[in-house]
Amino acid sequence: MIYGSVVALVTPFKNDGSVDYKKIKELVEFHIEKGSDWILPCGTTGESATLSHEEHKNIIKTVVDASAGRIPVIAGCGSNNTKESIELICFATQAGAEACLVITPYYNKPTQEGLYQHFKAISDSTHLPIILYNVPGRTGVNLEPATIEKLNKIGNIVGVKEASGNMQQIEEIILRTRDDFVVLSGDDALTLPILAVGGKGVVSVTANILPSKVAQLVDSFFDDKWEQALLIHEYLFDISKAMFLETNPIPVKTAMSMMELIEDNLRLPLVKMSQSNKERLEKILKEKGVI
Repeated sequence: MIYGSVVALVTPFKNDGSVDYKKIKELVEFHIEKGSDWILPCGTTGESATLSHEEHKNIIKTVVDASAGRIPVIAGCGSNNTKESIELICFATQAGAEACLVITPYYNKPTQEGLYQHFKAISDSTHLPIILYNVPGRTGVNLEPATIEKLNKIGNIVGVKEASGNMQQIEEIILRTRDDFVVLSGDDALTLPILAVGGKGVVSVTANILPSKVAQLVDSFFDDKWEQALLIHEYLFDISKAMFLETNPIPVKTAMSMMELIEDNLRLPLVKMSQSNKERLEKILKEKGVI
C-alpha cells in the first residue's frame, strides 16, 4: 500500500536554467536519511509543466537510480494529452518506478466520462499502480466522487491525491471506495483532518524542508499517538500555509535556498518570491527554528 509521507520533490535548476541532476541525487539522499516514505519527482512541485519530455524522463530515471531501492518512487506522469501520459508511464515502468501519479487533464476541461476514459486508457497501458491526482484549482476540472468510485473498480487504480480542499468530497470518496483504496492529502495543512476520516498519508510540499516532521505526523497518527500528532500538526500548520504565500513551488524553493539545500532558481513563467512575502516566510521559518 502507498501510505505515509510522500515528498513532492522540487526540481532544482542551475543558474543557467538547466536541470541540476547532481542536486537531485543529493535530495534523494536527504529524504532517505530524513525518513520520507516515498519520493515523487515531476509533479506540480517539480515544475513538470516547464520540463521538456527529455528532461522529464531523465529526472525520473535519475531519481529511480539514485534511490537504488532504498525509497520507492512514484513518477509524475500526468499530461493534458492521454497519449503523452501513456508515453511517460511506459518510460517510468521501464525505468523502475514503483507507481505513477496522473493528474486530471488540464485546460481541456473534459467531462466526467472523458476523465473516466482518460484514466482507463492509461490503466490499460501499464501494470504499475496508478494514483489519480485531483487538483481543480490548477486544472479547471474536478474529479467527482462518483467517477472515482467507478475508476476504483479498475484493479491498478489504487488511490487518489486529493487537493480539492473540500473535506466533504474527500469523506465521500473514502466512503465510496474499497478499503484498500488510498486517499492521500494533497494539502499539507489538511493532512491530519484527512487522516482522521480515513486517509492514508500525504503528498507533501512541506516535506521538502521538514521531511522528518511530516513523516512523524503520519506515523504518530497511525501509532495511536494522537496528542503527539496534533502537536506536530500545530507546529507545521503555519509553515504549511507559508508554502502557498505565492504559487507553489515558489515559496518552498525559496525556503530551501534559505536552508542552503538548493539554489533559488525557477523557470518562467514562475519568478522569484516578492520581497515582502520572502520576509514573511523567513520570519515564520526563524520562529519555528527551521533556519
